Amino acid sequence: MIRSLHIKNLATIEEIELPLQDGFTILTGETGAGKSIIIDGIRLILGEKSSPDMIRTGKKETSVEVIFPFHQAIADFKDYFPEKEEEMFLQRKVPAKGTGKAYINGIHVPNIKLKELGVKLVDIYGQNDHVFLLNLEYQLNYLDDFAGASALKKNVSRLARELKKILKEKTELEEKEKEREQRLDFLEFQIKEIEGAQLKPGEEEELRNTRNILKNAEKIGSHLESALSISYSQENSISSLLAQLQNTVHYLVDFDKTFKETEDAINQFSITIQEFSDFLFKFQQKQDTAPERLEELEERLSQIEKLKRKYGSSIEEILSHLESSKQEYEELSTSQEKLDELDKEIQKIFNEYKSHAEKLSHLRKKNADKLEKDVEKEISLLGMKKARFKIKIDTIPLKPESIESVKESGTEEVEFLISPNPGEDLRPLRKVASGGELSRVMLALKTIGEETDTFKTMIFDEIDSGIGGKTAEFVAQKLRQLSRTHQVICITHLPQIASFATHHYKIDKKIDKERTFTSVIKLSFEERVTEIARLLSGTRITEITLKNAREMISHNLDKSAC
Repeated sequence: MIRSLHIKNLATIEEIELPLQDGFTILTGETGAGKSIIIDGIRLILGEKSSPDMIRTGKKETSVEVIFPFHQAIADFKDYFPEKEEEMFLQRKVPAKGTGKAYINGIHVPNIKLKELGVKLVDIYGQNDHVFLLNLEYQLNYLDDFAGASALKKNVSRLARELKKILKEKTELEEKEKEREQRLDFLEFQIKEIEGAQLKPGEEEELRNTRNILKNAEKIGSHLESALSISYSQENSISSLLAQLQNTVHYLVDFDKTFKETEDAINQFSITIQEFSDFLFKFQQKQDTAPERLEELEERLSQIEKLKRKYGSSIEEILSHLESSKQEYEELSTSQEKLDELDKEIQKIFNEYKSHAEKLSHLRKKNADKLEKDVEKEISLLGMKKARFKIKIDTIPLKPESIESVKESGTEEVEFLISPNPGEDLRPLRKVASGGELSRVMLALKTIGEETDTFKTMIFDEIDSGIGGKTAEFVAQKLRQLSRTHQVICITHLPQIASFATHHYKIDKKIDKERTFTSVIKLSFEERVTEIARLLSGTRITEITLKNAREMISHNLDKSAC
């Protein structure tokens, strides 16, 4: 329920603070006073579309704030509520320029979050909100909720999705089958070409390094010869000088053992020079085959480049393409086996779907009779004494050949039919019901179906349009009945409805210094009497209308206490 509503700079409202209570709250006032502006403010806090045109002239932004008690039904939004939080504070700001902002308990959130939370907290039914009743999907969902079929329907929906997914997979595989042979030949050629090249990861870089060496063989050879000469072959090479140094130091060791460490170091250095010389010699030997080897390298690199142009920018990518080609080749080679497996899986899921859908169908038909009787009883209490209400159920037969047309909603198409007056044929609700009749059917359905979600606030914005007299009193009684389990807020022009309120607010409009101001006043009993009298007779209030108003309020208070 809404505990308080604070609106600032919305149309003719400069600022109002409206504390609200449980029970049946009525808002009345002259036409144009701003009653629906308050509902517009609540719609904003529920995430509905905003416009800068809503902002009060001369102001920079509109803001709406609402406080709700915390309820476990909104546990999905627990991230926005500290532990042991007892209230929810929702806020919406709409600026004249720029993007609006939404908040849940002070946390900035996308507007869609307000909308998701709002549908759990408040239902609004205005003159143009009856259209949901005419939606065939809503009618089917209503019947399912009434029948307690939610769990069964979820299973039917899940199996339908699984079936469609596998059917799509089968279709794609069958399309591949049409060009399977051609694709297999193509893949086989690619696999043989890549495998025949016997590529190795890192091979290209190694080949390019070797080619670079061979291309510069003459320069390298000259430097190799010089290095060999210095290190080994010339008369005063490092090797020969080290040999002389070794002999000299070895002689000194015989006289002083402290030279032993130096001798070891010279010996190690001599070994290193010898290994270096061997390396240079072997490298020089390889240079002898440079012309033939270079030609082989160029051919190999050319082969790799050709494969890169076709299959990838590196050897690694070519090898990856090889693996994917092998995998696809394997899948195509066994595609018929896969198709057979899919057919078995499709049949299995279809049988499950059929079983659950038949149970759902039985539950719908069983409960449709009861719902028809309940609705006829409720609309009769609302003044439609001789009206008939029926639920048309068309069941689509489930056959193997129609497997691709299974629906997540099951096998039924449901439509509400009504005959408002005696002697008239039953026709779809969307084709025959007037605004007043729709209001009463909607109220009947809400009364029947609102045994759950009792924490929700229900707002009725002039749903009494098109009714009056005794019917209006029936509607008022029904709204009062709903208010025993829900917070009900209703805007009305009818005294029959207003007189049933447990809380009555009057919306007033005044002009001060060429500015229009809308205000909200909670009425005392005597103020209610005057307001009900105004609704009964307009501006000409007499002692008789005041007496009638007093009697209406007292009578309806007594009736509600029964």
